[in-house]
Amino acid sequence: MYQRIDGSQWRHVFIVGDLHGCLNAFAAALRAHHFDPWQDMVISVGDLIDRGPDSPGCLRLLNRPWFFAVRGNHEEMALDALREGDRQLWWLNGSAWFAKLSETAQANVKPLLLSCEKLPLIIELHANGQTIVIAHADYPSAQYRWQQPVDEHQVVWSRDRLNRHMRGQGGSIAGADAFYFGHTPLKTPLDFANQHYIDTGAVFGNRLTLVQVQ
Repeated sequence: MYQRIDGSQWRHVFIVGDLHGCLNAFAAALRAHHFDPWQDMVISVGDLIDRGPDSPGCLRLLNRPWFFAVRGNHEEMALDALREGDRQLWWLNGSAWFAKLSETAQANVKPLLLSCEKLPLIIELHANGQTIVIAHADYPSAQYRWQQPVDEHQVVWSRDRLNRHMRGQGGSIAGADAFYFGHTPLKTPLDFANQHYIDTGAVFGNRLTLVQVQ
């Protein structure tokens, strides 16, 4: 469930919002930040696939040594569809790109999709003297602790904490300096206490958010 990353091994560290197949937008954001793959790294909040123009290209990022990601709910839906054979939920949420691939292309993409099962749900990043936690939707606890058991479904799917923040009822999560989440498309990034929501709906025509944390 957890992965720990030492940011001191890299020059610059970035966290990117939900890609959803928007590989060109991601490449443009990296160029704008003068990203160097030999010195810098990126951590994704998940949802690499579906809805956008190049889900296979975004999946291939997982083979890059500078790219790390947590599992999002769209990766979870794809895994469920491939393991259980019921693709209705995935189809309703943007998997048409996979169905349109040739048999050969599907055979090439399937191992990449199945490799998402090995992605952590939570990344603990140490950068600039801070402990930064990255998860797709939420860290469903009032206090963060390394390897603490938490509800996996809520980590990937829950919007309860964000909804509480929107009602003015949210607060900090103890145990880490900052938390970065995606999952809910927003017009602009939102910051509440020590939590940052950075899915700005690039696949819907908004800008892609890339945050430099080191």
